[in-house]
Amino acid sequence: MSKALVLNASYEPLGVISDRRALILVLNQRATVIEDSETVYHFVGGEMILPSVIRLTKFVKIPYRHGVPLSRRAIFARDGGRCVYCNAEATSLDHVIPRSRGGQHVWENVVSACHKCNFFKADKFLKETGLKLKNAPKEPVGAAWRILGTGRADERWISYLKPYGIDAFGIGRESA
Repeated sequence: MSKALVLNASYEPLGVISDRRALILVLNQRATVIEDSETVYHFVGGEMILPSVIRLTKFVKIPYRHGVPLSRRAIFARDGGRCVYCNAEATSLDHVIPRSRGGQHVWENVVSACHKCNFFKADKFLKETGLKLKNAPKEPVGAAWRILGTGRADERWISYLKPYGIDAFGIGRESA
């Protein structure tokens, strides 16, 4: 099942919903279609193209949102899918301060790494290995990161997420 990006009336990204829920919002005139997907929904009376991006017709005030959830996908998006030590393609996560030595599983301590660097570093401190971080890891900020960090993003969403901290597909301006 595909997903749809929901934008507030002000075009601020709010979240991702199922294509079925997006279609119901559009049919009930609570949202308008901004971008169509390639998926066609067939029913007895005909067929409809499912939306990829919808915009709510009325502004919804959002209460304070907590930070971006820490996930493997979010870490790879923050680090651009590259190893923070050697810039090779990232295949795993690494704790800068190993958990076995008191490190926590938090944004500021988790980075993406290639298999080679992760195996070499093992459960050692950076000083012990000679490896260096290209940038200090930090928690990404903004609505766009909440969307990218929780699931696969559609390429049609990027132009709507760009003003909120995403420069290219899955890579942020403030990457760590």
